[in-house]
Amino acid sequence: MRSKPKEPRVPKDRHETVRHEIISLLSGENLTARDISGQVGIGEKEVLEHLEHIRIALRSRLVVTPPACLECGFSFRKRERLGKPGRCPVCRSERIVDPSYTIE
Repeated sequence: MRSKPKEPRVPKDRHETVRHEIISLLSGENLTARDISGQVGIGEKEVLEHLEHIRIALRSRLVVTPPACLECGFSFRKRERLGKPGRCPVCRSERIVDPSYTIE
């Protein structure tokens, strides 16, 4: 049996670039990568890539609320990466609150 060829994915019509949309969402609002992904319509990994570029372009105006472990309360304050860590270095728990982002 042959399957139907998949139709090409048509990108969403945008009036702004993806990064401008993310910047406008984050100005004055605290959102996680999952929240941004749902509102902009791209994957979470793409959001993190865009946030890296936004952090460089805005010269430290991007404020990151660090992730924290729900089991022991460890906070990942010194973490440079913007994504969520896999597990806590103290208790090895995987129950970690997602980091959130905002622009001052």
